[in-house]
Amino acid sequence: MTTFQDLLGSIMDRGQRLIETFSSESQDTPLVDLCQALVSTRGEASGVALAGRILRGYQKLTAEEKLVFFHDLAEKYDVDSEKVLATAKEFNEVNSSETLADLMAAVEPQRQQLFRRLNLAPGGTSALVSLRSDLLQAIKHTPTLKRVDLDFSHLFVSWFNRGFLMLRHIDWSTSADLLEKIIQYEAVHEIGSWRELRRRLKPTDRRCFAFFHPSMPDEPLIFVQVALAKEIPD
Repeated sequence: MTTFQDLLGSIMDRGQRLIETFSSESQDTPLVDLCQALVSTRGEASGVALAGRILRGYQKLTAEEKLVFFHDLAEKYDVDSEKVLATAKEFNEVNSSETLADLMAAVEPQRQQLFRRLNLAPGGTSALVSLRSDLLQAIKHTPTLKRVDLDFSHLFVSWFNRGFLMLRHIDWSTSADLLEKIIQYEAVHEIGSWRELRRRLKPTDRRCFAFFHPSMPDEPLIFVQVALAKEIPD
């Protein structure tokens, strides 16, 4: 056990040094170049370091720079249409498991692999959700970026499958930070104050439940408020 713990500690130390190295050596490297390095790397520790560097760098971009980054994602990480046609023709002629696998790989944009690699970083899932929020705003003025969101939609459907979500009971003793988000996110019956929130959570005939993703344990994705009654309300 001691030997295993020493080995694990050594791996963690090396990963930390890699993170520090990438942070210092790539300060002036364009994000699109770092993204290409990320999809090309094979090392797990170096991949985590690069992913973290990219996500931190993205947060520092201006709105105009984010738009340029989105255009790079749309143009430089798209599918190769000629390769798709060639593999589709081969699949149509052979129709084997191998040609099917080739076709599936050909029609998947490289963006999806990039997003999967970015998700390796600590807090990666939350950062990607935030990135997509920015993308949706950009799409309103630049509809051609919708092809990037198709990849987010495809991945998020799998990542946020209901089978992965955790149901938790929310009550007045829940952390203030989480309760504040309940106030912020309520879209049906607005909660105007903490006193009003207390009336919805504190009484014994009130219930509140929320779904959470394991990678975002402090972010309620879906929640429902329930009032228990002895008869059907009018």
